[in-house]
Amino acid sequence: MTRIITLALIASLFAAPAVHAGQISFSKSWKEQKFSLFSKNKYSFKGSTLGVASNGSVSMAYRAVPEDLWSSSKATWRWAVDQSVPATDLRKKGGDDRNLAMYAVFLPEAEAQSLKGANIRKLLSSDAARVLVYVWGGNNGRGKVLDSPYLGSRGKTIVLRDAGTGSHSETVDFAADYKRAFGGAKGAFVGIAVSADSDDTDTSVKGTISNLTVN
Repeated sequence: MTRIITLALIASLFAAPAVHAGQISFSKSWKEQKFSLFSKNKYSFKGSTLGVASNGSVSMAYRAVPEDLWSSSKATWRWAVDQSVPATDLRKKGGDDRNLAMYAVFLPEAEAQSLKGANIRKLLSSDAARVLVYVWGGNNGRGKVLDSPYLGSRGKTIVLRDAGTGSHSETVDFAADYKRAFGGAKGAFVGIAVSADSDDTDTSVKGTISNLTVN
């Protein structure tokens, strides 16, 4: 018995470190960021599900990621679109409407601590920030990695779905996507945001995102 306990103890010492995982709730902790005074989307926060309606408008819902999830390397969620904008070129500033987008914001650890609690505008304007934008929309083709027309070298768009309706589950690898987009290792995963964009085509989006989990 003593030998078995000793072997178990040794095995535990060499075991892989625990990976924190958690569902990110769509609660009132999310804040809306408007980009113009007269244009905003409608968001419905219902725990595990976020409802989004965009009618010739654009805005973003954002929340900080809890510090115990900063090391997360993957995310999964399910999203559905009942009404879609037309296919657009996601590389074109002012002409890149999309149904839904999921923003993952990363910072080096030191900057993450100094900007802890900052709003999305401040985070996105930081020279140290890097942003992966996972998009359902456009006509550029699934899997394409595109330059962001707004974030310059600090942001990359990753196309998960071209424009259209339907319902899909997604799994993304932050570490692999970051390396492919920017090179090197990702920093701390400090912020997450969701947007819908229909102002350029003056059309409408209706959709949901649910069961958002990171680990």
